[in-house]
Amino acid sequence: MSKTCVIIGASHAGGQAAISLRQSGWDDGIILVGEESYTPYHRPPLSKDFLSGGKDIDDILIRPAETYETADIICVRNMKAHSIHRGDRLIFLEGGETLQYDKLILATGARPRALPILGANLPGVFYLRSADDVLKIKAEVSAGKKSVIIGGGYIGLETAASLTKQGMKVTVLEMEDRILQRVTASVMSNFYKRIHTKKGVNIVENCAATEIQSKNDGGLKVVTSNGEFDADMVIVGIGVIPNIELAQECGLEVGNGIVVDENCRTSDPHIYAIGDVTWHHNPIYDTHLRLESVPNATDQAKTAAAAICGTPKPYNALPWFWSDQFDLKLQIAGLSGGYDGIVLRGNPDEGCSFAAFYFKGDKLLAVDAVNRPQEYMLGKRLIPLNKIIDKKALADETVPLKTFLK
Repeated sequence: MSKTCVIIGASHAGGQAAISLRQSGWDDGIILVGEESYTPYHRPPLSKDFLSGGKDIDDILIRPAETYETADIICVRNMKAHSIHRGDRLIFLEGGETLQYDKLILATGARPRALPILGANLPGVFYLRSADDVLKIKAEVSAGKKSVIIGGGYIGLETAASLTKQGMKVTVLEMEDRILQRVTASVMSNFYKRIHTKKGVNIVENCAATEIQSKNDGGLKVVTSNGEFDADMVIVGIGVIPNIELAQECGLEVGNGIVVDENCRTSDPHIYAIGDVTWHHNPIYDTHLRLESVPNATDQAKTAAAAICGTPKPYNALPWFWSDQFDLKLQIAGLSGGYDGIVLRGNPDEGCSFAAFYFKGDKLLAVDAVNRPQEYMLGKRLIPLNKIIDKKALADETVPLKTFLK
């Protein structure tokens, strides 16, 4: 009898899982269930080229819709899974339909963290997670208008760059002592503050939004702990929350995400989980992580597909990320948490090109490379090797990078 693998979630992870199942030899049914009206698309451009108008939805599709048809993958769009009955292996959809599965992959991702203040749901207040979110924002973008962005993380800064390039007057409010405080060192925060300020972005730190109010002229006012800011639109970017509810309600083990093993298998042997929603062990850092990144989503999708098809390839990848702001490309290899020292290659106080290498003792943990692709690639190769590196030589730009690979 024919079997069916159902994938809940049609973004990077879900779309890759469907294709990887076919590539790994799964000849039976594949059903990809997504809440949006589009086939899987790239999310990183949403706050960049898609927001700035450089690309439309067809330009950011991961694969043409025809690819799924050719691979005999059924794409169910505009549909949300309501619950899972593990005993009968049934999925109940919000429209009243049910799906039977032999194998199930949860790629439910994450949702924006809601701003917990009065006025957060007023017209003109937006979140940026989906293509439809950005289309709503784009409809309000106009040169000379004012935008207030609440949250000074990568999404907030990428959005600030895109809106500034379109002539908007942008203010970024960050409640912590500095922008990017949760994810990087002060040297990177200071660098990006310098660049954004130079481009005309108003960055206000130590500033917590307490209320959003409507104005008589149709605009908005953001009330904060240290002043008020007028806006034509407000964009909230204060992090995300993993969508663990389906897993939790059907009794799967959850932590800071859905708990999975090295093959992305959950506590139920017939159910796998992949992408932003997973809580998994990383052998390079010997710790459990939940990663919000495209590479993690893609790699875990391939891992789950391989395991389902009986050719397991345990997940053990080095985390890596990137961020594009103005003419800067930041590439990040590894995780810097727990660092006790930084080695700089290049000068972050001048120009737009340098790299920061994060160490814990003599162990290289991570590298943040701004317009420095060679340093980024060096970090990706060195971190898993766990070798001792001459820090003084690393800081000396006259020393060729290939020296450190010998």
